[in-house]
Amino acid sequence: MTKRMAVALVALVGIFVSAYLLLYKLGYIGTLACGTGSCETVQASRWATLLGLPVAAWGLGFYVSVLALSLIGTQDRYAESRSLSLALVAVTGSGVVFSSWLSYLEEFVIGAWCRWCIVSAVLTMILFVLSLLDWRELGRDALSAER
Repeated sequence: MTKRMAVALVALVGIFVSAYLLLYKLGYIGTLACGTGSCETVQASRWATLLGLPVAAWGLGFYVSVLALSLIGTQDRYAESRSLSLALVAVTGSGVVFSSWLSYLEEFVIGAWCRWCIVSAVLTMILFVLSLLDWRELGRDALSAER
């Protein structure tokens, strides 16, 4: 259950990052605090929108979904649920694939990197690893219980 709490915490950080990028994309924030990198170039590219929605909105939906699943997983009723763990692995794994595709676009198509996008990619990878560890741990516990 501790891993699911960690997943919830990391997902919450991801919510703040994607909400920040979404607010910029929607015009509520004038400039991005980027320091180094080319956040504005990435956010202004044609790749910053997918199926009519800003990529940051998709990211926000992803992080909210992961947060919801992880919080449900901390409830006693679902604490030992391998299905819920597998759902977290599937959702975060798809996030890793999507994030990898976006990183590929930044490097090889757009030719610019967004620091916030990199932070989001790292958060997504952390979520995937934590979810895998949770799923694996529950699998070991199930094997031990059978013996």
